[in-house]
Amino acid sequence: MGRLADLKTELRETEERLLGELRELRSSLRPIEGMVLAPPVLTLGQRVADRVASTMGSWPFIIVQSFMLAIWIVLNVTAYVRQWDPYPFILLNLALSFQAAYAAPFIMMAQNRQQDIDRQAAETDHRINIKAELEIELLHQKFDQLRQIEVMYLTKTVSELARALGSAKGLASPDETG
Repeated sequence: MGRLADLKTELRETEERLLGELRELRSSLRPIEGMVLAPPVLTLGQRVADRVASTMGSWPFIIVQSFMLAIWIVLNVTAYVRQWDPYPFILLNLALSFQAAYAAPFIMMAQNRQQDIDRQAAETDHRINIKAELEIELLHQKFDQLRQIEVMYLTKTVSELARALGSAKGLASPDETG
């Protein structure tokens, strides 16, 4: 039993320490009144990667590129203009491969940066969840203490009523027999 009490004490101390750390963290993360949080400063490479990824991942880009590819193919198949890229469209294939070779690293850089942002948000959510769990646990402890106090008062009241009833019966007994 002594080991269990030691574990409970250790757990409570750990919970209180974590709760204290989370309160300090929360107060340090609160913006000061009137303070405007500035967006993070991005490097030139990050701005370019974001711009390329947002442009290439948009419907206007897909529509314009599809339109250009269709024109390229129609002009080379119909021979309206001198065929600069006949049927297997090797030059078109080369251009699209070139575009993909340069677009992929830009998109991956933008995704990596977004992944870092998401990771930070997940860590913040995790800290908030731990804090909420600890605060709920503290509320449970307070309710348990209130319940214990209430049970103690009820037990005391019941014992007083039992004594009062016992003494009232003691007084009533001689009257009934005599």
